[in-house]
Amino acid sequence: MYGPPPPPPKREKITIKEAPKLVKGFFSRYFYIFKLVWEASPFVLIVMAIMTIFNGLFPILGAYITAELIDEVVVLFTNSNADTVINDFIYSGAVRWIIFEMIYLIAKGVIGYLYNAFVTVSSEKVANHIKVKIISKSKEIDLAQFDQPSFYEKYENASREASFRPLQIINASFTTISSIISMISFIVVLVNLSPLAPLVVILISLPAAIVKFVYGRRNFLYMRRTSIDRRQMEYYSMILTNKDLAKEVRVFDLNDEFIDKYNTSFNRYYKGLKGLIVRENTWHIVISICTAVVNAALFAFVAYNVAIGRFQVGDYSFYSGSLNSIIGCVATIVNATATIYQGTLFIDNVIGFEKIETKITPTKTPGLVVNRNIAHTIEFRDVCFSYPGTNKLVVDHVSFFLEAGTTTVLVGLNGAGKTTVIKLLMRLYDPTSGVILLDGQDIREYDLKQLYDTYGTIFQDFGKYAVSAEENIYFGDIDREKNEEEMRVAAVSSGAADFIEPLPKQYKTSLMKFFDEEGTELSIGQWQKLSVARAFYSDSDILILDEPTASLDAMAEQQIFMQFEKLTEGKTSVFVSHRLSSATTADKIIVLEHGKLIEEGTHKELMSKQGKYYELFSTQAKRYNE
Repeated sequence: MYGPPPPPPKREKITIKEAPKLVKGFFSRYFYIFKLVWEASPFVLIVMAIMTIFNGLFPILGAYITAELIDEVVVLFTNSNADTVINDFIYSGAVRWIIFEMIYLIAKGVIGYLYNAFVTVSSEKVANHIKVKIISKSKEIDLAQFDQPSFYEKYENASREASFRPLQIINASFTTISSIISMISFIVVLVNLSPLAPLVVILISLPAAIVKFVYGRRNFLYMRRTSIDRRQMEYYSMILTNKDLAKEVRVFDLNDEFIDKYNTSFNRYYKGLKGLIVRENTWHIVISICTAVVNAALFAFVAYNVAIGRFQVGDYSFYSGSLNSIIGCVATIVNATATIYQGTLFIDNVIGFEKIETKITPTKTPGLVVNRNIAHTIEFRDVCFSYPGTNKLVVDHVSFFLEAGTTTVLVGLNGAGKTTVIKLLMRLYDPTSGVILLDGQDIREYDLKQLYDTYGTIFQDFGKYAVSAEENIYFGDIDREKNEEEMRVAAVSSGAADFIEPLPKQYKTSLMKFFDEEGTELSIGQWQKLSVARAFYSDSDILILDEPTASLDAMAEQQIFMQFEKLTEGKTSVFVSHRLSSATTADKIIVLEHGKLIEEGTHKELMSKQGKYYELFSTQAKRYNE
């Protein structure tokens, strides 16, 4: 119904020529992971390295203590009788080895719990470090990337791995080293039994390793290919739990529809994943049966040597324990190295996200400094623009010049290109062709921070932040020291003070109930007044207002426009508005249609032309008169 299931991962054949490249890529990603953890906390790596040696040598000590204890018990059993057994036991070497066993078990348990607690706490710290790197990267990424599905795929993949993958790989790496140390120690012991015994154990483990690596890569490829299914599930879940959409979803009875869509995406994703898991574990079952038969033969060999008197009874425990330990070590090494390999593939998602190229950068080094606290000129010269991934010109060969200190209104029907012109003016996007000038200089030559600080902006889709009312206003100019008096003036000028000051905590009141049960929910009109207050609070030279009063009633709109006239005095300002009554006093009106500039002039000039602006204005005026 919503598309076919994703194809199964391709069975890629790796040629000898590709092997060096794959090995290089593996180690590049592998060392990158160590770098990430070192950045988060060098202490984590140091402790894990120390524990690697400890975990590698401690098992051989435990096996040795157990073997010695068994030998002492056998001697005691052989040489004692019922009358003297208690006394013989108290003074025997068995008591000493029991005490050593107790100390060993206590030390192992305490150190194990402490280390597990340390790893758990450290994983949170490392995950936070990587998460901060990802969200910090997002502030550098061009706005154009947010229009691309591939961006969200990279972000979803990177975010999914950030919480656990790096420390998992580091832990697996040190576990591998510990297991190798233990395995070498036990191999040295088993050589006395038979040099072939450890070799047989290692060889019988190779098929399991091959299956792990092959299906690890297939799983990685599948997860990458099905990123869209997981994002669809997240999106449908969000729709069903979003408070802003809850009313419409309930009224139009859309719950079942989106639940069905969620289940469809899940079933498509689950079907392929289940197939991978079933096939992998089928191989593991067959291999484990073969491994169990070989291991049983090795234990029988040890028992035979004890039976013929070659070894003591305690040696059976020692050698069989050593065999078990080697089997366990090999299994651990196989699982750990597979985890490392698969993890380095997945961590490529984080690397890929970090490598997203930023194109909106100053074309001059260092970027030009914007002259502040003056009125600015703005010019578009034959500017064209199409959004990434399309060839349609949203802005089509637009040219105009705005005098310093003047007010300009952009007019046109929905989809005419008004908001896109605003985005280009602010350099949120770069033109496909043409040039935009600020004070006669190409805006691409300016330092971005300097350029953005020049603009005071109210966007059509203004932000609604779940923080206090005063913070929502301070966000208008976050870089300067907070000024409560100016913040309150901005609130009064925008009309926001009318609903903020009656609140119990006034400007300290939390807005929305995301984090505070006593938070206040605002209407869309109140939120818009708050966004206008941000613009009033900002210390900017150029005001850009994209439908600043779309959600306000006529009286509130008139009051705010009166405040705008004071605010914009001596400043260059650009308005986007569908209510053309606000355009009558503008110094210039620019009429856009299908991305083209079709008319330009004052209200009086355009009305006398009786063109598109005359048609739009007369239509609105007629509706009001009726």
